[in-house]
Amino acid sequence: MLTAALVCAIGLLPWLSRTDPALTVLKARSAERTPDPATLRAIRVELGLDEDPFRLLGKWLGGLLRGDAGRSWVSDTEVLPAVAQALGASLLLMAGAVVVAVLTAGATCARTLWLGSRRRLGGRGPGGTGSAVLAALPEFLVASVLASVVGVQLGWLPALGWYGPRWMILPALALGLPTGAILGRMLDDLLPSAFTEPWALAAAARGVPPASVARQALRRCAPGLLPNLALFVVGLTGGSVAVETLFDIPGLGRLTLRAALAQDLPVLQTGTLALVALAALAALLARFGVRRLTGPALRDGALHSLHRPTPPAPRVVPLVYGLLLATVIALGLPRGPLALNTTDRLQAPSWTHPFGTDALGRDVLARIAHGALSTLGTALAVSAAALLTGVLLGLLPRLSGPLVDTVNAVPSVLAALLVTGIAGSGPWTPALAVAVVAWSPLATHTSALLRQERATLHLTATRALGAGPWYLLRHELLPAVLPPVVRHALLRLPGIALGLAALGFLGLGAQPPSPEWGLLLAENQPYVERAPWAVLAPAAALTLLGALAVTAAGGARLPRRRPKQPTVTVRPADSGPAAPSAETARHAVLAPAPTDSR
Repeated sequence: MLTAALVCAIGLLPWLSRTDPALTVLKARSAERTPDPATLRAIRVELGLDEDPFRLLGKWLGGLLRGDAGRSWVSDTEVLPAVAQALGASLLLMAGAVVVAVLTAGATCARTLWLGSRRRLGGRGPGGTGSAVLAALPEFLVASVLASVVGVQLGWLPALGWYGPRWMILPALALGLPTGAILGRMLDDLLPSAFTEPWALAAAARGVPPASVARQALRRCAPGLLPNLALFVVGLTGGSVAVETLFDIPGLGRLTLRAALAQDLPVLQTGTLALVALAALAALLARFGVRRLTGPALRDGALHSLHRPTPPAPRVVPLVYGLLLATVIALGLPRGPLALNTTDRLQAPSWTHPFGTDALGRDVLARIAHGALSTLGTALAVSAAALLTGVLLGLLPRLSGPLVDTVNAVPSVLAALLVTGIAGSGPWTPALAVAVVAWSPLATHTSALLRQERATLHLTATRALGAGPWYLLRHELLPAVLPPVVRHALLRLPGIALGLAALGFLGLGAQPPSPEWGLLLAENQPYVERAPWAVLAPAAALTLLGALAVTAAGGARLPRRRPKQPTVTVRPADSGPAAPSAETARHAVLAPAPTDSR
């Protein structure tokens, strides 16, 4: 039903956007051709646009059932072969990006694995500064740097095209490095608890090799990350529009974007259905993997909780990042972001212009500072809305599961076009587009943690003592689920800011002369070789914001509840022992067994 609603919304996109699809198709076919009424009328008759849009959609669905997705409105070629070829290129790129992401995630949490397997973990927080910066890097910026430096200047690898395995390395690195850093920090958040479970303590006491303990710890934490890995896979396939555009890769993301901009409905609908099918397959494989890894423990309630009180994170590093970002904004606010001076075009950084000037002679520092207000405010608002929506829907996995699979298959670019068509263009259109898809990873993470927490021993004991559902939710489930999900939301904050920036980079967000950071990157991208500071300065500001959010995420935790003081009650001598409270049962289950001193 959700897929049908999505396909119907795409089929009605030209009519929802209140534009003439014949004019859009004519411009896509030939931008220089004059749109006279006779030509537009001929296109409407050719494509059947004069018919009812629902009837037109029904004809396409009927042909799809026969294995015919129709012909492209722009190129007049068969749709299915083009979509299959683009999907193959995207899947190959996704496979390479997943390999890079897994290796990056392993390098991110390698120190935790080494320390934990040797019982030297202590109270360190997850991740490091390097992974924080890497997780905050914009994919299109990484792609631009790799293409211009490694591909063009050094000539080590090809920078454009799609002709063999060597052409896959740079785009796979651009997609896999930030994704792997995020996955690595999420895994690093769970590993310390796994190393304190009874099986790990017993293995260390019996002299099991540390490598075996580390492998079992990874297996213990993997079920909580597999659903999010499935989301990353689908996102890498359909959401890598900017990377495919920069490297000139004929992938499904770029094909879908072009079809959406040209309102080529047969190609757009078929590509979206392919992404939805891929999302459903990835979710199914993730659920199967979770069941294989956890075995009957989910059914029997034999798991231990991975929730632990989060140690206070070091506050020096995020404080430094925050001071740097605040200093940049404070220095740039007194300057004029729109002041033009054509005699100072593309000037290098100096005392007069610390970050240099752009192609119109405008001060880059001033534009970054004034754009920070809208970029940071919008990113924080969207992150808060995504966190609230993700937690609420994640607590209802039967409702959110199919919805997540469908929403995750929609690239943010296509979501922006749909939102623009329904709500119209405006300053909040990019925020709505990103918010439509930003909640799904948080809902998936909430559902995965909730599923494991419900199968823990202490929750089974608390339920057996008579605790009701609301008590379990408030005192046991939410304290265990919310801290890692909040930290995950903070990890996603740079991604949301980068999503807004990517829409601006692709021309679907803020419009000139707005100083929004994504638009700054898009405007200065053609001058990256002549004036790299015009691109590196806003990219550094985005990276600084991401590093601040990621390093601060390590200390996100709920306030600790003060334990109630035990009350002494006088009972008759013949009465039995008092029933223990739920909190007592929790600690009794989690406490190690006493040793026999005899």
